Amino acid sequence: MSKALGLISGGLDSTLAAMTLMRQGIEVTGISFVTPFFGAGKAKIAAEKIGFPLIVREISEIHLQMVKQPKYGYGRNMNPCIDCHAMMFRLAGEIMEKEGFDFLFSGEVLGQRPMSQNANALRSVAKHCDYNDKVLRPLSAKLLPITPMEESGRVDREQLLDIQGRSRKPQQALAVEWGYLDYPSSGGGCLLTESGFSDRLRDLIEHDPQTSVNDVELLKVGRQFRLSDKCKLVLGRNQADNEAMSQFIEVNHTQLRCANHSGPSGLLCGEIGTTDLKLAAAIVASYGKGKDETEVEILCIRGSDQKSLQVAPLAREESLKLLL
Repeated sequence: MSKALGLISGGLDSTLAAMTLMRQGIEVTGISFVTPFFGAGKAKIAAEKIGFPLIVREISEIHLQMVKQPKYGYGRNMNPCIDCHAMMFRLAGEIMEKEGFDFLFSGEVLGQRPMSQNANALRSVAKHCDYNDKVLRPLSAKLLPITPMEESGRVDREQLLDIQGRSRKPQQALAVEWGYLDYPSSGGGCLLTESGFSDRLRDLIEHDPQTSVNDVELLKVGRQFRLSDKCKLVLGRNQADNEAMSQFIEVNHTQLRCANHSGPSGLLCGEIGTTDLKLAAAIVASYGKGKDETEVEILCIRGSDQKSLQVAPLAREESLKLLL
């Protein structure tokens, strides 16, 4: 029996790819990678529903380095899809060799995404991943050159599919035919495809090329204000934001909060100058209950040090100019 290791996102395409192989008796295992931009939650659900084992690997550090300088560039936003797919195939290929799998597969569909899933892009992914002769795309295989796995008889090409294009109707019809009805809607799987998050990430990398995974995680929290080339303020929008923010506090961060009024917490990141601190304090004051006061006391906490500033709340229209 052939053994296949597949890139599983938990979306309809990757799950159908796994089912396509399982229906011809191939032993399927999935692998799902975790980064600050996407997780394995949907993949775990799909693996449990369909009934195949799932390997989960955390790759945040190496993935972030790739995102900063992708060989094949970005899509519409900060999504380096060709480089990302190649990296995942390469990492999966290393596991394939160690664990004795025969080949790799994914749910990629020819022509579904004009830039990252056209014929040239699929070839680039396979070539760039170092396992060119071990990559199979079951959903579009009949439209692509025959692979060694098909030539050798490990996979029956006649039982593979010929889906192409951007329409989801063929996959949806197949899901109904195969009784896989409860699947997640398409999209929303990767933050790098979202314009708002991409704007924040682009700003972060431009101002701090050495940005860390922790810095990227912080992009998901609250409002973000660019105060200067080296300094940024993160401001909670609610209690959940304030609690989430506390998980990412580092020794070079300064926490800000109103001393005598309720309001959001702020986290000042980067190289903090006196002007940056006063501006951040004024923004924090403007989003608290004391926003209409002439002056508000703001507590500034850095490690074990604490001091207070008396500031006038910044006019909302001025703070919005700094909002990312």
